[in-house]
This record gives sequence, structure tokens and C-alpha cells, in this order.
Amino acid sequence: MKKFSSLLFAAFALSASAPAFAQQPEIQYFRPNDQKGIHMFETPKEDTVEFKGLAVRMGGHFSQTFQGISHSNMADTNAIYRLKEITPGFNLATANLNIDVQLADGVRLNLVTYLSSRHHPETWVKAGFIQFDKLTFLKSAAIDNAMQYLTIRAGQMQMNYGDAQFRRADNGNGMYSPFVGNIILDAFDTQIGTEIVFQNKGWLGMVAVTSGENKGLVTPGPDNANDPNKSKAPAIYLKAGYDKQMNEDLRLRLTGSMYSTASSARNYLYDGDRAGSRYYLVMENLAASTASPHYSGHFIPGFNDQVTAIMINPFVKYKGLEFFGTFETANGRSHNEIDTRPVQQIAGELVYRFGKTENVFVGGRYNKVTGTLAGAAATEIDIDRIQIGAGWFLTPNILLKGEYVSQNYNGFPTANRFAGGAFNGFMLEAAVGF
Repeated sequence: MKKFSSLLFAAFALSASAPAFAQQPEIQYFRPNDQKGIHMFETPKEDTVEFKGLAVRMGGHFSQTFQGISHSNMADTNAIYRLKEITPGFNLATANLNIDVQLADGVRLNLVTYLSSRHHPETWVKAGFIQFDKLTFLKSAAIDNAMQYLTIRAGQMQMNYGDAQFRRADNGNGMYSPFVGNIILDAFDTQIGTEIVFQNKGWLGMVAVTSGENKGLVTPGPDNANDPNKSKAPAIYLKAGYDKQMNEDLRLRLTGSMYSTASSARNYLYDGDRAGSRYYLVMENLAASTASPHYSGHFIPGFNDQVTAIMINPFVKYKGLEFFGTFETANGRSHNEIDTRPVQQIAGELVYRFGKTENVFVGGRYNKVTGTLAGAAATEIDIDRIQIGAGWFLTPNILLKGEYVSQNYNGFPTANRFAGGAFNGFMLEAAVGF
């Protein structure tokens, strides 16, 4: 926190001493860090910003939450399954430093650094990528014509699998999500690879390939250790959909995504949120600390070797009323398993935004996950959650929001801290984005 406080002080000092700092340069094909970025999914292809040379935009996201949640389970005398006592209080403040650089006409760089996060209180890099919306330096008319419809990203980046990742909280960034906590089965990871996105008249398609890992790795994985050529495989993911502003009042979007890897040294599709969950220490045992385990309230299916997942997301916005849905099905296995196991998720959120700039909102989300646990018993379990929330953008850069959350764990075996488990209570969050 000392490093975080020093960086925050330096940022304010810089803004006070240099008036030009407040005049942020415009970046081409860019998702704003504030309220204007809420209903943006893939970055647009409209060329609305004139290129005036190299430009550097410094931005940030800061979030502070207050938690008032209680939890319970069918704890026995084994301390492994007894839950840690939690009381109402403030959680660690989290922050992101965002750097966007206009390198050339239609070429930009993005770098996000976590200044402070639940899992890593020290400063560390989330990911960075380079994005090409023009390739004019190749001096080819045919390529220039193709790039009117194509976007190419390369680097270690947040994967464009599904649409739920566009509406989630990401460490210090709480601006895009109408709720405090993310969905239970949270498909989110940064992997090294390349994405090619096509957009034209509302139609979109994407093909991408990554390393299948969330970090660089040149050693074989734990499975098939005697045959390194079979221990790791690339991940392929695809997306197709339609997104159209039908008229002044109505917008429709429907996408389908698929992610698949045949084998991985350590795949993090469902536990790739290295910053950590918004729900601190809920359903964690006596040995847990604030920093670890960091995915409290989520369900981690353990597909760290092989996984194939499909997600379908409808989005409808009529005036101030919007619906966003998630249907997801996945099959995968760990390194210790021979056969794959299934898991499914449904989530639906209804949000109403009102006010002159839709700066006030209320909403609710229902979320349910069903799946099969690893092990000889192959236990069938399900987890359900209800979130009811509201928020107010005091300015486009400042958001106050809160939610009531209730989550239940069903079908878990007795020798498990989730047996008969439940948590409920409220969360408050103050978020800044610029």
C-alpha cells in the first residue's frame, strides 16, 4: 500500500503541476476508460480521430469497496472445512495504470499495470498488446482495403472469448460492470497470441490463436512429461455475431464464442483473474489469507489441462432498459484425470439506466452454475446467486454503486467446505476511471 499511495500522490502532483495533463490526446479505435466505454464491446472500426503523430495517453482506474457479508456451511470438527470468521469492513483499495500510445496511423499500443490488487499488493503488469486497424506502411491498396474491416491484435492480452469479459470488473476498473462482483464461472485470462477481428455492417467474426498459457513457458507440462511434444498445445478461439443499432432507441447484439485447447501445462481460462475476486474471504477456511485463495465466491472447475468451452451472449438495449445474458457450456479435465467433465452456466441481468445521460441505474442478475466435481464419486453440484444493485455516475469519471448478493452451494459432499454453504450481504464500491 505504501507503493500504491506514492504512485497515487505522484499522479495527482503531475496533474496539478502540468495543466496539459488534463488535455488527454485522442487515441484511434479506443475504448474510453470512463462511462463512455460501458456499452462498447470490440473497439469500433469508424475512423473518427485524425492522426497527428505519436501520442501518449495516461489513464487509470481506482476502486475501493466496503464489504458486509456473512457466510456459513455444515462445518464438522475438521479445521480444513471450518470457515474463517469475517466481519464488515473495507477491502484493499485496488488500482490500474493504463497507458495507450498512438504509434502510427491506425496503430496503437495498450499496457495495463496493476498498481495494487488483492492477490498481488505489489505493482505488476497485467498485459499489453499492439493493435493494427491500418497497415498503411505496407503501401498496398489491397491490404488498405481489407483493413477497412479488419482489426489485428498481438501480444499478451485479455482474450476476446465471450462478451461477459467486456462487462466485468477488472481489479481497479469497476466502471463497466453494473454490479460489484463478477459471474460465478468467470472466463477471463491473459494469454500470448494474435486475434483477427472482422466487422462490417453489424456483422462480426474473429479467429485467434494463443499459447494456451497465461505466461511465457518453454518447459513441458506435468502431463505426458516423458513426451514434451504432447504436453502443450495452442489454444484456438473463435467468435461470430451481429451487433446493430436498429434505430435511435433499439440496439441488438448476439454473439457465439468457442475456446479450445487439447493440452496445457497450466490453463487458466476459469481462474485467470490474477487480481482476485471482489468478495474477500467468503467461503474460505481458517488457513486462508486476504491475498490467497483470491477467487472467493467463484467456481473453479479445475480444467487446467484440456478444455473446450462455448459461450452465447445476447444483448438488447431499448432506450434505458438493457438485457445481457450468458449461456456457457464447457468440458475439460485436469492433469490427473483421464476423462473430461462438464460444467454449464446461465446468467441473465436486467438493468435500467435513467437520467439525462443515463447516469443512474438499477438492476438485477441471476446466475447459476451446474457441473461435475473431479474424483471417483463424480458428484453433481450446483451454485446459484442473486445480485441486486444500483449505481450513480456523479460524473462520467466517478461511479458509486452497491449490491445485495446471495449465493448458495448445493450437492457438495460433506468433506468439503462448500457443503451446505451459503453467503449473503451487501457490497459498496466507489470507482474512478479516466
